Amino acid sequence: MSHGERLVLAVDLGTSGCKSALVGLDGRVHAFAFRAVPTQVLPGAGAEQCPEDWWQAFLDSAADVLHSSGLPRSDIAAIACSCQGEGTLAVDRDGTPLTRALLWMDMRGQHAVRRQVGGRLPRVAGYDPLKLWRWLRLTGGAPALSGKDPFGHIAFIRETMPEIYARTDKFLNVLDFMNLRLTGRVVSTVDSALTTWVTDNRNPAAITYDAGLLGLAGLEQAQLPELVRCSDVIGTLRPAVAEQLGLPPDIPVVAGSVDTSAAALGSGAVADHALHLYVGTSSWVGAHVQHKKTDVRRQIAALPCALSDRYLMMAMQSAAGANLSFLRDRLLFARDALLQDEARPDVYRILDEVAASVPAGARGLLYLPWLMGERSPVDDANLRAGLLNLSLDHAREDMVRAFLEGVALNTRWMLESVQRYLGTPAREIVLVGGGGQSDVWCRIFADVLRLTVHQPEQPIQANVRGAAFIAGVGIGAMEFRDIPQKVVIRRSFEPGADTEACYDASYATFRAAHKALAPFYANLHGARS
Repeated sequence: MSHGERLVLAVDLGTSGCKSALVGLDGRVHAFAFRAVPTQVLPGAGAEQCPEDWWQAFLDSAADVLHSSGLPRSDIAAIACSCQGEGTLAVDRDGTPLTRALLWMDMRGQHAVRRQVGGRLPRVAGYDPLKLWRWLRLTGGAPALSGKDPFGHIAFIRETMPEIYARTDKFLNVLDFMNLRLTGRVVSTVDSALTTWVTDNRNPAAITYDAGLLGLAGLEQAQLPELVRCSDVIGTLRPAVAEQLGLPPDIPVVAGSVDTSAAALGSGAVADHALHLYVGTSSWVGAHVQHKKTDVRRQIAALPCALSDRYLMMAMQSAAGANLSFLRDRLLFARDALLQDEARPDVYRILDEVAASVPAGARGLLYLPWLMGERSPVDDANLRAGLLNLSLDHAREDMVRAFLEGVALNTRWMLESVQRYLGTPAREIVLVGGGGQSDVWCRIFADVLRLTVHQPEQPIQANVRGAAFIAGVGIGAMEFRDIPQKVVIRRSFEPGADTEACYDASYATFRAAHKALAPFYANLHGARS
Protein backbone atom coordinates (compact mmCIF):
# COMPACT_ATOMS: atom_id res chain seq x y z
CA MET A 1 0.00 0.00 0.00
CA SER A 2 1.33 3.42 -0.91
CA HIS A 3 1.92 5.93 1.90
CA GLY A 4 1.23 8.70 -0.59
CA GLU A 5 4.62 10.41 -0.87
CA ARG A 6 6.48 10.48 -4.17
CA LEU A 7 10.05 9.25 -3.75
CA VAL A 8 13.18 9.37 -5.85
CA LEU A 9 15.77 6.61 -5.96
CA ALA A 10 18.73 8.96 -5.87
CA VAL A 11 22.27 7.75 -6.51
CA ASP A 12 25.44 9.48 -5.34
CA LEU A 13 28.48 7.86 -6.96
CA GLY A 14 31.53 9.56 -5.48
CA THR A 15 35.20 8.71 -5.41
CA SER A 16 34.92 6.67 -2.21
CA GLY A 17 31.90 4.67 -3.33
CA CYS A 18 28.22 4.59 -4.23
CA LYS A 19 25.34 5.67 -2.05
CA SER A 20 21.74 4.91 -2.97
CA ALA A 21 18.94 6.69 -1.16
CA LEU A 22 15.19 7.08 -1.11
CA VAL A 23 14.50 10.81 -0.99
CA GLY A 24 11.18 12.59 -0.76
CA LEU A 25 10.50 15.61 -2.93
CA ASP A 26 10.47 17.61 0.32
CA GLY A 27 14.22 16.93 0.60
CA ARG A 28 13.98 14.38 3.40
CA VAL A 29 16.25 11.35 3.03
CA HIS A 30 14.25 8.37 4.29
CA ALA A 31 16.90 5.67 3.87
CA PHE A 32 20.32 5.18 2.31
CA ALA A 33 22.95 2.51 1.85
CA PHE A 34 26.62 2.76 0.87
CA ARG A 35 29.09 0.47 -0.88
CA ALA A 36 32.77 1.34 -1.18
CA VAL A 37 34.57 1.37 -4.53
CA PRO A 38 38.35 0.83 -4.60
CA THR A 39 40.73 3.18 -6.38
CA GLN A 40 43.88 1.96 -8.12
CA VAL A 41 46.73 4.43 -7.64
CA LEU A 42 49.28 4.07 -10.44
CA PRO A 43 52.81 5.35 -11.08
CA GLY A 44 53.07 8.79 -12.61
CA ALA A 45 50.14 10.27 -10.63
CA GLY A 46 47.56 7.89 -12.09
CA ALA A 47 44.22 7.08 -10.42
CA GLU A 48 41.67 4.67 -11.87
CA GLN A 49 38.48 2.86 -10.93
CA CYS A 50 36.75 -0.09 -12.54
CA PRO A 51 33.34 0.88 -13.98
CA GLU A 52 31.99 -2.58 -13.16
CA ASP A 53 32.76 -1.78 -9.52
CA TRP A 54 30.63 1.36 -9.85
CA TRP A 55 27.73 -0.60 -11.26
CA GLN A 56 27.93 -3.41 -8.71
CA ALA A 57 28.15 -0.88 -5.87
CA PHE A 58 24.98 0.74 -7.23
CA LEU A 59 23.12 -2.57 -7.55
CA ASP A 60 24.11 -3.66 -4.04
CA SER A 61 23.37 -0.32 -2.35
CA ALA A 62 20.08 0.12 -4.23
CA ALA A 63 18.95 -3.41 -3.36
CA ASP A 64 19.88 -2.78 0.27
CA VAL A 65 17.98 0.49 0.58
CA LEU A 66 14.93 -0.84 -1.26
CA HIS A 67 14.81 -3.89 0.99
CA SER A 68 15.54 -2.21 4.32
CA SER A 69 13.50 0.97 3.98
CA GLY A 70 10.09 -0.66 4.28
CA LEU A 71 8.72 1.96 1.89
CA PRO A 72 6.46 0.89 -0.99
CA ARG A 73 8.36 0.63 -4.25
CA SER A 74 5.27 1.88 -6.00
CA ASP A 75 5.98 5.31 -4.46
CA ILE A 76 9.22 5.66 -6.44
CA ALA A 77 8.48 8.24 -9.11
CA ALA A 78 11.92 8.61 -10.71
CA ILE A 79 15.60 7.70 -10.63
CA ALA A 80 18.48 10.18 -10.92
CA CYS A 81 22.23 10.12 -10.31
CA SER A 82 24.78 12.55 -8.97
CA CYS A 83 28.28 11.40 -9.93
CA GLN A 84 31.88 12.43 -9.46
CA GLY A 85 32.90 14.61 -12.38
CA GLU A 86 35.87 14.72 -14.72
CA GLY A 87 36.28 10.98 -15.06
CA THR A 88 36.94 9.44 -18.46
CA LEU A 89 35.94 6.02 -19.73
CA ALA A 90 36.53 4.66 -23.23
CA VAL A 91 33.76 2.29 -24.43
CA ASP A 92 33.20 0.36 -27.66
CA ARG A 93 30.08 0.34 -29.87
CA ASP A 94 28.31 -2.00 -27.42
CA GLY A 95 29.04 0.31 -24.50
CA THR A 96 31.59 -2.12 -23.08
CA PRO A 97 34.46 -0.44 -21.18
CA LEU A 98 37.84 -0.86 -22.87
CA THR A 99 39.87 0.21 -19.84
CA ARG A 100 39.40 1.25 -16.27
CA ALA A 101 38.18 4.84 -15.90
CA LEU A 102 40.66 7.65 -15.34
CA LEU A 103 39.54 9.72 -12.35
CA TRP A 104 39.46 13.46 -11.74
CA MET A 105 42.69 13.18 -9.74
CA ASP A 106 44.65 11.43 -12.54
CA MET A 107 47.46 13.71 -13.71
CA ARG A 108 49.23 11.46 -16.23
CA GLY A 109 48.01 13.59 -19.14
CA GLN A 110 49.67 16.82 -18.01
CA HIS A 111 52.58 16.58 -20.47
CA ALA A 112 50.24 15.70 -23.37
CA VAL A 113 48.00 18.64 -22.42
CA ARG A 114 50.86 21.11 -22.35
CA ARG A 115 51.91 20.02 -25.82
CA GLN A 116 48.35 20.27 -27.12
CA VAL A 117 47.46 23.66 -25.64
CA GLY A 118 50.71 25.29 -26.76
CA GLY A 119 51.45 26.70 -30.18
CA ARG A 120 53.82 28.88 -32.15
CA LEU A 121 53.13 32.03 -30.15
CA PRO A 122 54.66 32.71 -26.73
CA ARG A 123 52.54 31.08 -24.07
CA VAL A 124 50.24 32.93 -21.69
CA ALA A 125 49.84 31.08 -18.38
CA GLY A 126 50.98 27.95 -20.23
CA TYR A 127 48.61 28.30 -23.21
CA ASP A 128 48.80 29.49 -26.80
CA PRO A 129 47.01 32.86 -26.40
CA LEU A 130 44.72 32.37 -29.41
CA LYS A 131 43.64 28.91 -28.22
CA LEU A 132 43.12 30.21 -24.69
CA TRP A 133 41.04 33.12 -25.97
CA ARG A 134 38.79 30.72 -27.87
CA TRP A 135 38.32 28.37 -24.91
CA LEU A 136 37.54 31.21 -22.53
CA ARG A 137 35.18 32.99 -24.92
CA LEU A 138 33.14 29.89 -25.73
CA THR A 139 33.41 27.58 -22.72
CA GLY A 140 34.25 29.83 -19.78
CA GLY A 141 37.31 27.75 -18.92
CA ALA A 142 40.23 25.89 -20.43
CA PRO A 143 41.88 22.48 -20.18
CA ALA A 144 43.62 21.95 -16.85
CA LEU A 145 47.40 21.99 -17.26
CA SER A 146 47.53 19.35 -14.53
CA GLY A 147 45.77 16.88 -16.86
CA LYS A 148 42.99 16.33 -14.29
CA ASP A 149 40.05 16.43 -16.71
CA PRO A 150 38.68 14.51 -19.72
CA PHE A 151 40.62 16.73 -22.13
CA GLY A 152 43.85 15.59 -20.46
CA HIS A 153 42.69 12.01 -20.04
CA ILE A 154 41.78 11.66 -23.71
CA ALA A 155 45.10 13.23 -24.73
CA PHE A 156 46.88 10.70 -22.51
CA ILE A 157 44.96 7.75 -24.00
CA ARG A 158 45.61 9.00 -27.53
CA GLU A 159 49.37 9.28 -26.94
CA THR A 160 50.05 6.25 -24.75
CA MET A 161 47.28 3.77 -25.66
CA PRO A 162 46.72 4.24 -29.40
CA GLU A 163 45.16 0.79 -29.80
CA ILE A 164 42.52 1.63 -27.16
CA TYR A 165 41.92 5.03 -28.73
CA ALA A 166 41.35 3.43 -32.14
CA ARG A 167 38.78 0.97 -30.70
CA THR A 168 36.88 3.65 -28.76
CA ASP A 169 33.40 4.49 -29.99
CA LYS A 170 32.57 6.99 -27.21
CA PHE A 171 34.38 8.71 -24.38
CA LEU A 172 32.06 8.83 -21.37
CA ASN A 173 32.12 10.60 -18.05
CA VAL A 174 31.04 8.72 -14.89
CA LEU A 175 27.45 10.01 -15.05
CA ASP A 176 27.24 9.11 -18.75
CA PHE A 177 28.18 5.50 -17.99
CA MET A 178 25.62 5.17 -15.20
CA ASN A 179 22.86 6.56 -17.40
CA LEU A 180 23.88 4.21 -20.20
CA ARG A 181 23.57 1.23 -17.86
CA LEU A 182 20.25 2.48 -16.47
CA THR A 183 18.54 3.30 -19.78
CA GLY A 184 20.66 2.01 -22.67
CA ARG A 185 20.95 5.57 -24.00
CA VAL A 186 24.31 7.34 -24.61
CA VAL A 187 23.94 10.93 -23.39
CA SER A 188 25.94 13.52 -21.53
CA THR A 189 24.54 16.33 -19.42
CA VAL A 190 25.86 19.82 -20.11
CA ASP A 191 27.78 19.84 -16.82
CA SER A 192 29.16 16.33 -17.36
CA ALA A 193 30.43 17.24 -20.84
CA LEU A 194 31.96 20.50 -19.68
CA THR A 195 35.60 19.62 -19.04
CA THR A 196 36.17 17.96 -22.37
CA TRP A 197 36.24 21.69 -23.30
CA VAL A 198 34.43 21.31 -26.63
CA THR A 199 31.04 22.94 -25.90
CA ASP A 200 29.84 26.47 -26.62
CA ASN A 201 28.45 27.60 -23.26
CA ARG A 202 27.63 31.25 -24.05
CA ASN A 203 23.90 30.60 -23.80
CA PRO A 204 23.22 28.33 -20.80
CA ALA A 205 19.85 27.35 -22.26
CA ALA A 206 21.32 26.18 -25.60
CA ILE A 207 24.70 24.52 -25.07
CA THR A 208 26.11 22.75 -28.12
CA TYR A 209 29.31 21.13 -29.36
CA ASP A 210 31.56 23.53 -31.28
CA ALA A 211 33.45 22.33 -34.37
CA GLY A 212 36.45 24.56 -33.71
CA LEU A 213 36.79 23.40 -30.12
CA LEU A 214 36.49 19.78 -31.23
CA GLY A 215 39.40 20.47 -33.55
CA LEU A 216 41.50 21.87 -30.70
CA ALA A 217 40.79 18.70 -28.71
CA GLY A 218 41.56 16.46 -31.69
CA LEU A 219 38.10 14.90 -31.51
CA GLU A 220 35.11 14.22 -33.75
CA GLN A 221 31.63 14.90 -32.40
CA ALA A 222 30.75 11.26 -33.07
CA GLN A 223 33.23 10.27 -30.33
CA LEU A 224 31.12 12.04 -27.70
CA PRO A 225 27.57 11.49 -26.40
CA GLU A 226 24.45 13.46 -27.27
CA LEU A 227 24.04 16.53 -25.04
CA VAL A 228 21.01 16.82 -22.72
CA ARG A 229 19.89 19.06 -19.84
CA CYS A 230 20.25 17.78 -16.27
CA SER A 231 16.49 17.74 -15.73
CA ASP A 232 15.65 15.94 -19.00
CA VAL A 233 13.92 12.57 -18.75
CA ILE A 234 16.27 10.41 -20.83
CA GLY A 235 14.25 7.20 -20.82
CA THR A 236 12.89 4.50 -18.55
CA LEU A 237 14.70 1.90 -16.51
CA ARG A 238 15.95 -1.02 -18.59
CA PRO A 239 13.79 -4.12 -18.00
CA ALA A 240 16.75 -6.27 -16.88
CA VAL A 241 17.77 -3.71 -14.24
CA ALA A 242 14.16 -3.21 -13.13
CA GLU A 243 13.74 -6.96 -12.69
CA GLN A 244 16.99 -7.26 -10.74
CA LEU A 245 15.93 -4.52 -8.33
CA GLY A 246 12.26 -5.46 -8.19
CA LEU A 247 11.11 -2.15 -9.69
CA PRO A 248 8.55 -1.38 -12.41
CA PRO A 249 10.31 -0.98 -15.79
CA ASP A 250 8.44 2.22 -16.63
CA ILE A 251 10.13 4.33 -13.94
CA PRO A 252 11.52 7.47 -15.62
CA VAL A 253 15.25 8.09 -15.40
CA VAL A 254 16.19 11.78 -15.20
CA ALA A 255 19.62 12.72 -16.55
CA GLY A 256 20.92 14.00 -13.21
CA SER A 257 24.20 15.88 -12.79
CA VAL A 258 27.78 15.82 -11.68
CA ASP A 259 28.30 16.13 -7.94
CA THR A 260 29.07 19.85 -7.99
CA SER A 261 25.70 20.76 -9.50
CA ALA A 262 23.82 18.37 -7.21
CA ALA A 263 25.56 19.59 -4.06
CA ALA A 264 24.73 23.20 -4.92
CA LEU A 265 21.04 22.33 -5.07
CA GLY A 266 21.18 19.97 -2.08
CA SER A 267 22.69 22.75 0.04
CA GLY A 268 19.69 24.96 -0.68
CA ALA A 269 22.01 27.73 -1.92
CA VAL A 270 20.13 28.39 -5.16
CA ALA A 271 19.89 32.19 -5.08
CA ASP A 272 22.48 34.24 -6.97
CA HIS A 273 25.80 34.53 -5.07
CA ALA A 274 24.56 32.30 -2.20
CA LEU A 275 27.70 30.36 -1.23
CA HIS A 276 28.04 26.71 -0.37
CA LEU A 277 31.13 24.77 0.66
CA TYR A 278 31.25 21.07 -0.11
CA VAL A 279 33.75 19.04 1.90
CA GLY A 280 34.13 15.45 0.76
CA THR A 281 37.13 13.64 -0.73
CA SER A 282 37.79 16.92 -2.54
CA SER A 283 36.12 20.23 -1.75
CA TRP A 284 34.85 23.31 -3.50
CA VAL A 285 33.26 26.69 -2.96
CA GLY A 286 30.36 27.37 -5.30
CA ALA A 287 27.60 29.88 -6.04
CA HIS A 288 25.08 30.38 -8.84
CA VAL A 289 25.68 33.47 -10.98
CA GLN A 290 23.94 35.09 -13.93
CA HIS A 291 26.92 35.61 -16.21
CA LYS A 292 29.83 33.59 -17.57
CA LYS A 293 33.21 34.84 -16.33
CA THR A 294 36.61 33.25 -15.82
CA ASP A 295 39.62 33.94 -13.61
CA VAL A 296 42.28 31.87 -15.39
CA ARG A 297 45.06 32.60 -12.94
CA ARG A 298 43.12 31.37 -9.92
CA GLN A 299 41.17 28.63 -11.76
CA ILE A 300 37.72 30.04 -10.96
CA ALA A 301 34.99 29.93 -13.58
CA ALA A 302 31.24 30.13 -14.06
CA LEU A 303 30.16 26.92 -15.73
CA PRO A 304 27.02 25.10 -16.95
CA CYS A 305 24.92 23.53 -14.20
CA ALA A 306 21.46 22.14 -13.52
CA LEU A 307 19.79 25.56 -13.82
CA SER A 308 19.16 26.38 -17.47
CA ASP A 309 19.35 30.16 -16.93
CA ARG A 310 22.35 30.30 -14.58
CA TYR A 311 25.98 29.27 -14.27
CA LEU A 312 27.70 27.73 -11.26
CA MET A 313 30.82 29.56 -10.09
CA MET A 314 33.35 27.00 -8.88
CA ALA A 315 36.67 27.08 -7.03
CA MET A 316 38.02 23.57 -6.45
CA GLN A 317 40.37 22.18 -3.79
CA SER A 318 41.88 18.87 -4.91
CA ALA A 319 42.03 17.13 -1.54
CA ALA A 320 39.92 17.84 1.55
CA GLY A 321 38.44 14.81 3.32
CA ALA A 322 41.03 12.73 1.44
CA ASN A 323 43.54 14.19 3.89
CA LEU A 324 41.66 12.66 6.82
CA SER A 325 41.39 9.30 5.09
CA PHE A 326 45.12 9.48 4.40
CA LEU A 327 45.86 10.33 8.04
CA ARG A 328 43.60 7.56 9.27
CA ASP A 329 44.63 4.77 6.93
CA ARG A 330 48.24 5.56 6.03
CA LEU A 331 49.74 7.31 9.07
CA LEU A 332 47.93 6.46 12.28
CA PHE A 333 47.13 2.78 11.66
CA ALA A 334 45.02 2.73 14.79
CA ARG A 335 42.72 -0.28 15.08
CA ASP A 336 39.85 1.80 16.37
CA ALA A 337 36.67 3.46 15.20
CA LEU A 338 38.56 5.76 12.86
CA LEU A 339 38.97 2.79 10.51
CA GLN A 340 35.23 2.58 9.89
CA ASP A 341 33.74 3.52 6.58
CA GLU A 342 34.03 7.27 5.96
CA ALA A 343 30.37 7.45 4.96
CA ARG A 344 29.35 6.57 8.52
CA PRO A 345 28.79 9.49 10.88
CA ASP A 346 30.72 7.68 13.66
CA VAL A 347 33.97 8.73 11.97
CA TYR A 348 33.17 12.41 12.32
CA ARG A 349 31.91 11.99 15.88
CA ILE A 350 35.25 10.49 16.89
CA LEU A 351 37.22 13.10 14.96
CA ASP A 352 35.23 15.72 16.85
CA GLU A 353 36.22 14.16 20.15
CA VAL A 354 39.90 13.93 19.19
CA ALA A 355 40.21 17.41 17.64
CA ALA A 356 38.16 19.17 20.33
CA SER A 357 40.79 18.34 22.93
CA VAL A 358 43.37 20.51 21.10
CA PRO A 359 43.34 24.33 21.20
CA ALA A 360 43.00 26.47 18.07
CA GLY A 361 46.28 26.52 16.17
CA ALA A 362 47.03 22.84 16.90
CA ARG A 363 49.82 23.83 19.29
CA GLY A 364 51.86 25.32 16.45
CA LEU A 365 51.48 22.36 14.08
CA LEU A 366 50.65 23.42 10.51
CA TYR A 367 49.33 21.11 7.80
CA LEU A 368 49.48 21.77 4.05
CA PRO A 369 46.68 19.72 2.40
CA TRP A 370 48.10 19.36 -1.13
CA LEU A 371 48.14 15.55 -1.42
CA MET A 372 47.30 15.68 -5.12
CA GLY A 373 48.66 19.07 -6.12
CA GLU A 374 46.19 21.95 -6.17
CA ARG A 375 43.71 23.61 -8.51
CA SER A 376 42.50 26.81 -6.91
CA PRO A 377 43.62 29.46 -6.18
CA VAL A 378 46.79 28.10 -7.82
CA ASP A 379 46.80 25.41 -10.51
CA ASP A 380 49.98 23.58 -9.51
CA ALA A 381 50.29 19.82 -9.94
CA ASN A 382 53.69 19.84 -8.22
CA LEU A 383 52.52 20.89 -4.75
CA ARG A 384 52.48 18.21 -2.06
CA ALA A 385 51.17 17.89 1.47
CA GLY A 386 53.21 18.25 4.62
CA LEU A 387 53.20 18.71 8.39
CA LEU A 388 55.33 21.66 9.42
CA ASN A 389 56.81 22.42 12.83
CA LEU A 390 56.31 18.83 14.07
CA SER A 391 58.12 18.12 17.34
CA LEU A 392 58.29 15.55 20.13
CA ASP A 393 55.74 17.66 22.01
CA HIS A 394 53.04 16.85 19.44
CA ALA A 395 50.70 13.87 19.57
CA ARG A 396 48.09 12.16 17.43
CA GLU A 397 45.32 14.55 18.45
CA ASP A 398 47.41 17.54 17.33
CA MET A 399 47.76 15.94 13.88
CA VAL A 400 43.99 15.48 13.60
CA ARG A 401 43.38 19.11 14.55
CA ALA A 402 46.11 20.34 12.18
CA PHE A 403 44.61 18.35 9.28
CA LEU A 404 41.18 19.92 9.88
CA GLU A 405 42.69 23.40 10.15
CA GLY A 406 44.90 22.94 7.08
CA VAL A 407 41.91 22.24 4.84
CA ALA A 408 40.13 25.27 6.31
CA LEU A 409 43.17 27.51 5.77
CA ASN A 410 43.39 26.46 2.13
CA THR A 411 39.65 27.18 1.80
CA ARG A 412 40.24 30.68 3.19
CA TRP A 413 42.82 31.18 0.45
CA MET A 414 40.27 30.09 -2.15
CA LEU A 415 37.54 32.22 -0.61
CA GLU A 416 39.59 35.40 -0.95
CA SER A 417 39.71 34.83 -4.71
CA VAL A 418 36.02 33.87 -4.81
CA GLN A 419 35.00 37.13 -3.14
CA ARG A 420 37.06 39.16 -5.61
CA TYR A 421 35.46 37.18 -8.43
CA LEU A 422 31.91 37.82 -7.17
CA GLY A 423 32.63 41.44 -6.29
CA THR A 424 30.74 41.13 -2.99
CA PRO A 425 31.95 40.25 0.51
CA ALA A 426 30.76 36.93 1.88
CA ARG A 427 28.97 36.81 5.22
CA GLU A 428 27.68 33.24 5.34
CA ILE A 429 28.17 29.86 3.73
CA VAL A 430 26.35 26.49 3.84
CA LEU A 431 28.65 23.54 4.60
CA VAL A 432 27.64 20.18 3.08
CA GLY A 433 29.27 16.84 2.36
CA GLY A 434 30.81 14.45 4.86
CA GLY A 435 32.77 17.25 6.50
CA GLY A 436 29.51 19.00 7.34
CA GLN A 437 28.75 16.25 9.88
CA SER A 438 31.59 17.39 12.12
CA ASP A 439 30.55 20.12 14.55
CA VAL A 440 34.23 20.77 15.34
CA TRP A 441 35.11 21.18 11.67
CA CYS A 442 32.13 23.52 11.15
CA ARG A 443 33.41 25.57 14.09
CA ILE A 444 36.95 25.60 12.65
CA PHE A 445 35.66 26.72 9.24
CA ALA A 446 33.62 29.51 10.84
CA ASP A 447 36.64 30.73 12.83
CA VAL A 448 39.16 30.42 9.99
CA LEU A 449 36.92 31.87 7.26
CA ARG A 450 35.40 34.55 9.54
CA LEU A 451 31.95 33.64 8.20
CA THR A 452 28.71 32.27 9.62
CA VAL A 453 28.70 28.58 8.69
CA HIS A 454 25.27 26.95 8.32
CA GLN A 455 25.07 23.20 8.91
CA PRO A 456 21.92 21.73 7.31
CA GLU A 457 20.15 18.60 8.44
CA GLN A 458 21.77 15.52 6.87
CA PRO A 459 24.71 17.44 5.33
CA ILE A 460 26.31 14.29 3.95
CA GLN A 461 23.13 13.70 1.93
CA ALA A 462 23.38 16.92 -0.08
CA ASN A 463 24.20 15.14 -3.33
CA VAL A 464 21.31 12.66 -3.20
CA ARG A 465 19.02 15.48 -2.08
CA GLY A 466 20.16 17.55 -5.08
CA ALA A 467 19.69 14.60 -7.43
CA ALA A 468 16.17 14.13 -6.07
CA PHE A 469 15.37 17.81 -6.64
CA ILE A 470 16.60 17.53 -10.25
CA ALA A 471 14.40 14.46 -10.70
CA GLY A 472 11.44 16.31 -9.19
CA VAL A 473 11.88 19.13 -11.69
CA GLY A 474 12.33 16.62 -14.51
CA ILE A 475 9.01 14.89 -13.85
CA GLY A 476 7.20 18.20 -13.36
CA ALA A 477 6.58 17.78 -9.62
CA MET A 478 8.43 20.94 -8.52
CA GLU A 479 10.53 23.86 -9.73
CA PHE A 480 14.09 24.83 -8.87
CA ARG A 481 12.91 27.97 -7.06
CA ASP A 482 11.12 25.71 -4.54
CA ILE A 483 14.40 24.25 -3.27
CA PRO A 484 15.54 26.72 -0.54
CA GLN A 485 12.44 26.13 1.58
CA LYS A 486 13.07 22.37 1.43
CA VAL A 487 16.54 22.45 3.08
CA VAL A 488 16.43 22.73 6.87
CA ILE A 489 19.37 24.34 8.71
CA ARG A 490 20.25 22.34 11.81
CA ARG A 491 22.75 24.74 13.38
CA SER A 492 24.68 27.91 12.56
CA PHE A 493 28.25 28.59 13.74
CA GLU A 494 29.36 32.20 14.23
CA PRO A 495 33.09 33.06 14.04
CA GLY A 496 34.63 33.40 17.49
CA ALA A 497 36.48 36.56 18.49
CA ASP A 498 38.84 34.56 20.72
CA THR A 499 40.38 32.65 17.77
CA GLU A 500 40.70 35.48 15.26
CA ALA A 501 44.31 36.45 16.05
CA CYS A 502 45.43 32.81 16.22
CA TYR A 503 44.00 31.91 12.83
CA ASP A 504 45.15 35.13 11.19
CA ALA A 505 48.67 34.16 12.25
CA SER A 506 48.18 30.56 11.05
CA TYR A 507 46.94 31.83 7.70
CA ALA A 508 49.93 34.14 7.25
CA THR A 509 52.24 31.20 8.00
CA PHE A 510 50.28 29.01 5.59
CA ARG A 511 50.72 31.51 2.75
CA ALA A 512 54.40 31.95 3.58
CA ALA A 513 54.86 28.17 3.51
CA HIS A 514 53.36 28.01 0.01
CA LYS A 515 55.59 30.82 -1.24
CA ALA A 516 58.69 29.10 0.14
CA LEU A 517 57.86 25.52 -0.88
CA ALA A 518 56.31 25.97 -4.35
CA PRO A 519 59.74 26.45 -6.03
CA PHE A 520 61.13 23.52 -4.06
CA TYR A 521 58.38 21.17 -5.28
CA ALA A 522 58.71 22.47 -8.85
CA ASN A 523 62.43 21.65 -8.80
CA LEU A 524 61.88 18.31 -7.09
CA HIS A 525 59.29 17.07 -9.54
CA GLY A 526 61.04 18.63 -12.51
CA ALA A 527 64.15 16.64 -11.63
CA ARG A 528 62.09 13.44 -11.56
CA SER A 529 60.22 13.96 -14.84
